[in-house]
This record gives sequence, structure tokens and C-alpha cells, in this order.
Amino acid sequence: MLIDSHCHVDFPDLSEDITGVVMRARSAGVSHFLCVSVNLADFPRMVEITAPFEDISLSVGVHPNETLSHDEEPDANTLLNLATHERVVAIGETGLDYFRSEGALDWQRDRFAVHIAVGKALQKPVIVHCRHAAADTVELIKTEGAHECGGVMHCFAEDWATAREVIDQGFYISFSGILTFKNAGELREVAKKVPLDRILIETDSPYLAPHPFRGKTNEPALVRYTAECLAELKGITLEEVAQVTSDNFSTLFPLAKVSKGLHI
Repeated sequence: MLIDSHCHVDFPDLSEDITGVVMRARSAGVSHFLCVSVNLADFPRMVEITAPFEDISLSVGVHPNETLSHDEEPDANTLLNLATHERVVAIGETGLDYFRSEGALDWQRDRFAVHIAVGKALQKPVIVHCRHAAADTVELIKTEGAHECGGVMHCFAEDWATAREVIDQGFYISFSGILTFKNAGELREVAKKVPLDRILIETDSPYLAPHPFRGKTNEPALVRYTAECLAELKGITLEEVAQVTSDNFSTLFPLAKVSKGLHI
């Protein structure tokens, strides 16, 4: 079985045919999905639209690119209350993104710290987004004690030094369809070095469709292509990649109700 550890099936590109999306993924051997929150305003809709599917777990959090007024900024109590929902297994996605944001970014770092605090309080792992902010991301993971709740660097596209530092903090590394891109040679070299027991796979759908679907709408069924690429890089079988990444997912997200019934 395969697990898509990070997707956005509640986004319009996928939610309009969510039943079809789920059925196609199941047919491709995907047994579970983690639908990841990017803002609190849409969280109730995410809960509602995924409710019919027992194989979809949820997170709750606010993406670093979400620009909010001071009054709208999520506080720890708000996140704590929402994160007690029975299907919420993680906090985030959170983190830092210096690519799309300009000016003083203390608010991003403060928001990240709040998410880590909630993760620690509830013992739920944090899902970390990082873009052009590797050094500060690693620093906050360390200074805020994120090792106490653990987490994952999702859609990893950084260097081996960054991967090694967060692995040392107890984090996992999740590879997306980027791994399959023709210009991702450096990232594939990183993937070769990451220990198997620290790897997850994801789609980040509806974005980042893997080769040969690059540029098209991504969906959880296509996580198989990332798994196949990883198998080739590691010199193991697709079945072994599926098993180890599924086991890693269950270790990191023990509250997720993962079925063992589907096989690739």
C-alpha cells in the first residue's frame, strides 16, 4: 500500500470530484491520505468534504503565505481547540516562506513558533513548509524544541546539510513529485542519502504533478510515480518503498487510522 502524506483534496481542483479522486487513488494502491490545512477559515469545509472517507486524515494550521491582520492571526488556544478534532493527526502546514513574502517577516517566525507550541502541547507532529528559508527554519525547529513533538519537512527541496540537521531533531523528510523532475538531480542525490526509516512520500496535490504529468493537475493516485523514482534511487522494489514509507507514516502520525487492506 501507498500513503499520500500531504495533499489538498479540499482545494477546488480536486474537491469538485473528490469521490473520483479517492477512487482513482485506491485503484492505484493508495490506502490513506493526509489532507493538510492551509488556513482556519476553510477548515470547517475541509472537515465536511472529507467526512465520508475514513481513509483521509486531517491537519489544522495556517500556511506561512497566508497574510492575515493582527486580529486574525491564529493564537494557541484557537489552534488547540480545533486540533482536538478526532481526525486531526498533525499541526500545520506551518513554517517559513521567504520566496513569496517580503519585508519584515517576524510574523512568520512567530506563527511558526505558535504551531510548534501547539504540537508539543498535544503531542501531534508539525508539518513544515520551507522555501528559501532553510537556515531560519532549522533554527526555529531547534530553539522552539520541535523535537518534543516531531514532524516532517514536507515537499523537501533543500540540500543534504538541511536534511541531516532536521533528521537529527527527529524529523522526517517527505519527497514529492519534484523528485521525478528532469532538473532535480541534486535532490535525487539527497534522497539517496536520507535513511529509509526517515522518508515519506507525498503529492502536495493539486500541485507538482510528477513526470510525465508535470504541468497538469496532480492527485493522490500519482504518488506512485514518486515511489517508483525513490525505489530506483534506493535500489529496492516499489513494494519495499510502499511498506517502509507507510510504516514511517504510521510511526509519525499514530492517530491516523491507516487501513492495511489495499496493496499495490
